[in-house]
Amino acid sequence: MAFNFYKFSGSGNDFIIIDNRNKIVDERNLSDFVVNVCRRKMSVGADGLILVEESDKADFRWQFFNSDGSRAEMCGNGARCAARFAYINGIAGTEMAFETDVGIISAYIADDQVKIKMTDPTDLRTDYAIQLEKGPLSVSSVNTGVPHIVLETSDTEPVEVVRTGREIRFHKSFAPAGTNVNFVCGLKDGSFANRTYERGVEDETLACGTGCVASAIIMAYKYGTDSPIDIITKSGGRLIVHYKEKNGRFYDIYLEGDARIIYKGEFWEGKGLRG
Repeated sequence: MAFNFYKFSGSGNDFIIIDNRNKIVDERNLSDFVVNVCRRKMSVGADGLILVEESDKADFRWQFFNSDGSRAEMCGNGARCAARFAYINGIAGTEMAFETDVGIISAYIADDQVKIKMTDPTDLRTDYAIQLEKGPLSVSSVNTGVPHIVLETSDTEPVEVVRTGREIRFHKSFAPAGTNVNFVCGLKDGSFANRTYERGVEDETLACGTGCVASAIIMAYKYGTDSPIDIITKSGGRLIVHYKEKNGRFYDIYLEGDARIIYKGEFWEGKGLRG
């Protein structure tokens, strides 16, 4: 058995994307398959895997999986990559809509730049304390399709993203689902640097779309930062968050940035697929 896949990167967040409209992927052991092919050095390696499938409501539907095999409701950079994949393969035009677990997502293509309309954020809370091993910590949180904690810092470089992020990700306050964790700081040019510990990857990733949106929304809510907000990711890439706000409610959220093809390949059945 052999079938094609694409490797995409959205500002450093990398994904395996498969055209599964003809159901070429065996879903009986799908979680194991995802874990095996997302394993770095032993297989293709990626932060997540996307199956593009037929839809009777939109141009296509997706199934999105984290690298640990778990299903995720939404992924901003993954959505942008899936949209460009669909355009390149003639599944949709430069303007499209596709089904996700959080609803219909709209996308707009301009060369390798992709802009998606996010779902409106929910559950926004700012400046509340949680207890960590080292003592209390003030955090903010918002759900941008998936749950995110946002912590402000004067400099993201020395932050222990994995250690602190993992403790918060599994904190009892966010059980049982857990949360993603972002560390954000303002830069001299008015943009923000953001680093993210991602639930489901269980590590820092080079970028996180929903995390950048979460940090932008928290900064806008607390400090009145004007739209659009530029976010610099760990990879050095730039994501742009557009939004509208009225009486503390944020809506018409768009995430914009690059979605690049890294390569196209072919899976062959073997240890890389079966584990």
